[in-house]
Order: sequence, then structure tokens, then C-alpha cells
Amino acid sequence: MITRLLRSQSSGSVLAVDADPNSCLGLTLGAEPATTIAQVREQARTKQPSEGGTDRIRSFEYEIQQAITEAAGFDLLTMGRPEGPSCYCAVNNILRQFLDKLSSQYGFVIIDNEAGMEHLSRRTTNNVDLLCIVAEQTPLGELTARRIFALAKQLPISVNRIGIIWNRTDSLKKLDDIETFGCIPYDDAVLNAAMQGKTIFDLKENNSALAAAKKILEQKLPKVKVGGF
Repeated sequence: MITRLLRSQSSGSVLAVDADPNSCLGLTLGAEPATTIAQVREQARTKQPSEGGTDRIRSFEYEIQQAITEAAGFDLLTMGRPEGPSCYCAVNNILRQFLDKLSSQYGFVIIDNEAGMEHLSRRTTNNVDLLCIVAEQTPLGELTARRIFALAKQLPISVNRIGIIWNRTDSLKKLDDIETFGCIPYDDAVLNAAMQGKTIFDLKENNSALAAAKKILEQKLPKVKVGGF
């Protein structure tokens, strides 16, 4: 929803990053990635070292650049997952370094992380303007949100603002120690779109969940004028 709302901005383009090894962001956005950073990394790992170290680095960065999928009003970068029993750490490290360079080329960089705290402990990115902890109003959801909040405070990453977005509820519950950004109401149209394999762009402009996301963006990013749906 954030990608849909921000792609109309005239101040810069949008890069959507799927940092979840179980890559599915492209499906919800209707963009099929041609390749992933993990695949590029695996190919580079199997190549024989060359004498020109600088040329090899440039070639590697070029291949990562080619992994960016151009879509209607936004670009998509998919991390993917390593093949076999390889560790995710190297892939996350590549993504972090590349994002640091790439972020200056876009007006907005939106990173969709896997559920939980792994993306923070592995420091997928170093600088964050807005960290949205999406949780449901259950004891488990609240506990997880508090843990993510505490971890973000401990790690050596720069986060300008952290808050909770309560999902699938109209109740704006507030916690004493964590800012509440807002809530996204349950909407049958969103569920039906997911069940039918439709994208976020198939939702109508008057969709209640989309309107709630627009309100949160306008309040938490006051310098951003969110355009049409």
C-alpha cells in the first residue's frame, strides 16, 4: 500500500525492496523479478577469481543493478534466498552495502522485511527514516512489537522514528513506551484480492484499508504530499 501511495510523488521515484527470503512482494505489486541478489551472489561465488579486482567489483555491481525490475511508477529489488545450506549473512551484507549507494538515487526506498527480528539483527540497512512495526492487537503481537522496538534501540543503526501500525483493526491502542502510528482496518476487499491473486493496484480508490495507510503516511511524513491512489 505504501508503494502504491508513494509512486505518484513528483519529488522522486520509488524503490521497493523485498528483503524477505520468502519473496512475495513482487506478487502483490504485480512485478516479476528477473533475478535476485541471492542469485547474483551465487553466480559470483562460483566464478574463478580474476587478476583485475576492481573490474570484478564493477562487474558484480553491474549485475546487481541488472537485478532491479522496472515497473509502472516504481522499481523492485528482490533479495531472494541462497541455494542449499548457505548462510543468509553474506546476502544481507551485499544488500546493505548496495542499498547505501542506491538509496540516494531514489526519492523513497521501502523495505519489506520478513516477520520477526532477523532483519534488524542482521542489519539489512543502516539508515531508516521511518520504521513501521506492523502487528496485530494480540498479546503475542504486542510482545513481538516491544521486542523489535527494544532491539532497534540496541543495534548500531540509525532510525529516525519508530512506531506501531496495528493491522486488521479499528482500535487505536496506545502503548506507554512505543509511538502508535495508526491502524489499518480489516477489509474484505483486501482479503478477496489476496485470495484471487490480484495486486494492490486492483483495490478501488475508496478502499478503507488503503485510506488508512494514506492517513498514516500524511501524518508521519508531513513533508510528503501523498497523491491519488
